[in-house]
This record gives sequence, structure tokens and C-alpha cells, in this order.
Amino acid sequence: MLRIHLTADDLARVRFAPRPAPLQELHAALTTAVAPFPAGPLFARWRSRILRTLPAAAAPLADLVPGGRPPAFLDVLGDTLDDAFDRIRATRSETVRAELERVYGAGPAPRWIRGLHAGEAASWRAVRRAQRAAYETVLAPVWPLVQDLHRDAFARHALTVAEHGLTAALQSLAPGTRFDGTVWEWPAAAPDRDIHPAGRGLLLLPTFHHPTGPLLHDLPPHPVVLTYPSSPALPPPTPQPEAHEDPLAAALGRTRAALLRLLTTPLTTTELARALHISNATASTHAAALRSAALLTTTRTGRSVTHARTPLADLVMGARGGGGRV
Repeated sequence: MLRIHLTADDLARVRFAPRPAPLQELHAALTTAVAPFPAGPLFARWRSRILRTLPAAAAPLADLVPGGRPPAFLDVLGDTLDDAFDRIRATRSETVRAELERVYGAGPAPRWIRGLHAGEAASWRAVRRAQRAAYETVLAPVWPLVQDLHRDAFARHALTVAEHGLTAALQSLAPGTRFDGTVWEWPAAAPDRDIHPAGRGLLLLPTFHHPTGPLLHDLPPHPVVLTYPSSPALPPPTPQPEAHEDPLAAALGRTRAALLRLLTTPLTTTELARALHISNATASTHAAALRSAALLTTTRTGRSVTHARTPLADLVMGARGGGGRV
């Protein structure tokens, strides 16, 4: 069980990350790809594809996590991959050495890891190349979707806090979590662990590539970062490459162009979201943008909302090879 002991100061400093952190999401994805825990059939297929396509340039990252124990200095937040790497590179040398010694103990380490321990620039460049190569294969194809999913999760938790309070929002992050006084308990988490932010606060970050959790980053004096599996625990689907450049996607965005193509017959928001592998809220947002451009109409019947293309959209889709209605 994981127990997070929150003081009044910590509760006043609980924050939901407003945007995803690419390096943190990459590390969550790589942890899932190599971890021995069962991840379900969808993650199993995703895992097989990632391990098959991961380039050789990413191999040094495996040396950094012997036995699945990554050094803490790798877990940083940043709006871009370069920003995150710059934060890693700014880690104090004594912290880098201490963490590498923790994960390797007295065992032998690869030559380049010993160079990292000594602060050699060539070893740091190897880390950066490996992270970039892994990101381009694992995350870059789905990063726009990860951003959409994150915005949806952020809005959902903000509404829960506003309507039901912080405790309800925290307990909604994962089934089975509960509060015992000021202790937030995660019964399913392993190993048994107690975390004391001691006034530093807590930053909550959803991940879309890690079905079990949470993942913790506790490095004083910074806030504790808790990366939790977002629901549903499904890996974002990798978009299929298109055979030719799509002018409609260039003008409207890939998701909105795909949404219009789906509307050969009227569909509900839920049907669109399921077909596009996005949330209902995200599908509704895209539909509203297309409606404001007179490309679709929306009809409400009771609780059901149905969307249909307009004649203007049919004309545009026909002109672009998108297929109008028969």
C-alpha cells in the first residue's frame, strides 16, 4: 500500500498539471513496455509493437534502469523534450553520482554510465540522443492525442473539485483509493511505502501509457509528483500514415477532418468519440468548431446529440475526395 501523508500546507498546494510532460510520459511508456506486470490485451499488442520498432539509438536508456530502478534525476517536468533534458542536465553532479550509485550499487556499470558518473559531455549527449530517438518512435505519432486527452482529464478534475471538493477529486483518480484522516491511501500500490511531502505539496499528472501505478517522484525540496494512470487505461492509437498529403487535414486539423469524413450518416457525440478514440468532451469541442464554420449541424433529442454534415461540408468533402453523401 502507498500512503501519502498530507499536512494542511500540502493540501493547500495540491495541483493538477495543466499540460502533459513529454519526458515523464515517455518514461511511463517505456516502463510499461519493459515491465513484467500484465497489462491486458490492448497494451500487450502496443508493447509488442513498441519493442519491435524501438530504434537502436534508444538502447542506452535501458542501461539507466538496471532492475527497473531509474535514477531520480531523470524524472523532471517540462513543456518540451528539450526543456526537460535541460532540467536533467542542470541536476547537481553530486545528485547524479548518488543516484547512479543507488541504482547500480556495487555492480559493474557500462563504460558510458561511468562517464555519466564522471560528468563527461559525451555521456550526456548519449542520453539526449537516446531520449530523442525513443520519443520519436513512441510518443511523437500520438502526442497531439495525448494533449487532447490531458486537457479532457484536467477539465474533468477541475469540475470535480468545484462541485464535490478536493477529497472527492483525489479519490476519483483511481478505484479503491481513500482518505484516512489526512492520509491518502492507495491499497493496490506496491511496494508498501509512506510518502511525507511535509509542506512541499503534490503535483498530479495523468499518464496514458501506464495501466498500473502510481509512479512517484519524490526529490526534496521540490513537490512530490504523482503520475497516475488515466482512465480508460488504453494506449493512444498510433495514427496510420497517409498515402498522400491531405489538404483538408492541413486546413482543419487531422481530427476534425477525420470527424467530417465519418459523417457520411448522422452520428452521436459518443459514436464519433468511439470511432476517433477520443473523449466525448474532445469530440464535442471539435464538433462545435466545425459547427461554427457551418460545416455541420447538431440536433438534440432528449439526452442524445446527433451531428450531421451541412451541404457546404458535402461540397468541401467532395472537392477534396472526402466523399459526399449518396
